[in-house]
Amino acid sequence: MIFNKDTAQKTAELLLQINAIKLNPKNPFTWASGWKSPIYCDNRITLSFPPIRNYIREEFSKNLEKQFGKPDVIAGVATGAIGIGMLVAEYMGLPFVYVRPEPKKHGRQNQIEGFLQKGQNVVVVEDLISTGNSSLMAVEALKEAGANVKGMVAIFTYGFDVATENFKKANIDLLTLSNYENLLELAVAKRYITEEEQETLKVWSKSPSTWNVESDSTSVK
Repeated sequence: MIFNKDTAQKTAELLLQINAIKLNPKNPFTWASGWKSPIYCDNRITLSFPPIRNYIREEFSKNLEKQFGKPDVIAGVATGAIGIGMLVAEYMGLPFVYVRPEPKKHGRQNQIEGFLQKGQNVVVVEDLISTGNSSLMAVEALKEAGANVKGMVAIFTYGFDVATENFKKANIDLLTLSNYENLLELAVAKRYITEEEQETLKVWSKSPSTWNVESDSTSVK
């Protein structure tokens, strides 16, 4: 679910302007999973543009407090959401922690970095949602540490059915600044893509794991 339509459209346009989101239906990318995709999203690029990162942190801050109440702690999912999560925590005057994909294999073997007490209310910040698996692993780590996870916010989601099901099963509310549907609407309106390319992108989103498997592609990590 998006916070609101205006924010979704503006966020989509900002991400397209700085090439944080690239749309290339004619020469698809290859994701790390092996999926062929006409879209690639790297929201870490937003950190290099102060006006855009400030817009994101402020939209996150006001909307997450409105939705979940002011939490005790902001948690970022490593590594993509560490930067923006820290900005949100700073703006709200809150403590910050981040969650690794798995515990370190040396030292204190932490999976959660920072100071977190049992029973504290936490909102998780993520940069991008695809299937939701890695994001929900972070949520599980926080719960195991005794945190009360109020919900998760993310910059962008592809809106895959599998992600919707995963968050539903985990009983975690997810709210995003923008999503795939609003991105496509904005991209056509601003002529980033044609209506024909929009249809290709819609087809991809229905079955991304099997789409265009024979195509040549631009490989990305």
